[in-house]
Amino acid sequence: MINELAEFCRDLKSDFTPKITDAKKPVRFWSEKDVYNGNIVDAFVIIFRTHGCSWALKSGCTMCGYFNDSMWKKVSDEDIFFQFEKAIKQYNNEKTVKIFTSGSFLDDSEVKPKVRMKILSRLSESAEKISFESRPEYVTNQKLKEIKNIDKSKDFEIGIGLETANDTVRNYAINKGITFNDYKKAAEIIKKNNCKLKTYVLIKPPFLTEKETIKDCIETVDKIKKHTDTISFNPANVQRKTLVEFLWKKNQYRPAWLWSVIEILNKSKKNTDKIRLQCNIAGGGNIRGAHNCKECDPNVLRAIESFSLHQDPKIFKDLDCECKEKWLDQLDIEDLGFGSIIDLSR
Repeated sequence: MINELAEFCRDLKSDFTPKITDAKKPVRFWSEKDVYNGNIVDAFVIIFRTHGCSWALKSGCTMCGYFNDSMWKKVSDEDIFFQFEKAIKQYNNEKTVKIFTSGSFLDDSEVKPKVRMKILSRLSESAEKISFESRPEYVTNQKLKEIKNIDKSKDFEIGIGLETANDTVRNYAINKGITFNDYKKAAEIIKKNNCKLKTYVLIKPPFLTEKETIKDCIETVDKIKKHTDTISFNPANVQRKTLVEFLWKKNQYRPAWLWSVIEILNKSKKNTDKIRLQCNIAGGGNIRGAHNCKECDPNVLRAIESFSLHQDPKIFKDLDCECKEKWLDQLDIEDLGFGSIIDLSR
């Protein structure tokens, strides 16, 4: 079954052609608000265009379409440096810098060690905290020791997409290609090297009902809270050439309700203490992203964004809408059916 799922994910990308062919152009860069040492600060974000996630090149996760921003061919060291120089012109010495590659910044086949070290060294001259992402198999003592030696006074944060603490869900619904033990080993290495860990948790993978994903996320928080410094909830959105899009087009998948996101944040906050919770909703309020009805989506999304910055669940207290009853009804009847109930608003 796992092999069939992997093959299906790979086949969906068989005719993929990159939209951008210029390897000297980063995907995007911008400034946004974030939290550092309990204070709201400006953060600079860079998304580099690389050859792509090594796992996506083999098969890929069922919900991830970030390969759409990748080259799917070799990107030279010079090209990545050129991307960096273009982005850094807009850098205004923000205290926090976030690096994304649509893959793993610690994967040597995606970003060469000398490139990685040069970028981090340049950024550490001004930034106090630098965040980047990696699959757990690329997290090693040697790499983190070298990175930390750039400047031991700086905070380096590694984000790992665990998605769920349930190996069955991760294997059969997400096709992640890692185990919970892989995550825990990487977490130990990160802690040993005095770095920070951000853990990504997926809301509403395919084949899970709304009630099941709420339960899965809350159980995942309970299992990872002793390992991580930050938990970032990411509701799945419908991205091109993914299994999620395949199901969505057949009306067999609905992105999560925003009410479910609030339920997860509320219950998770009660179950954690010093861990920071955040939720980034790509495509929120749109038909391909987490949404309620069109009427309440803007207010609910603003509340979730505010919670991510301030960590105060009271922001959700006065939120209400007629569609909340529909969401509650769906939770009640899901046990009678199978899979995700169709989105009647489509």
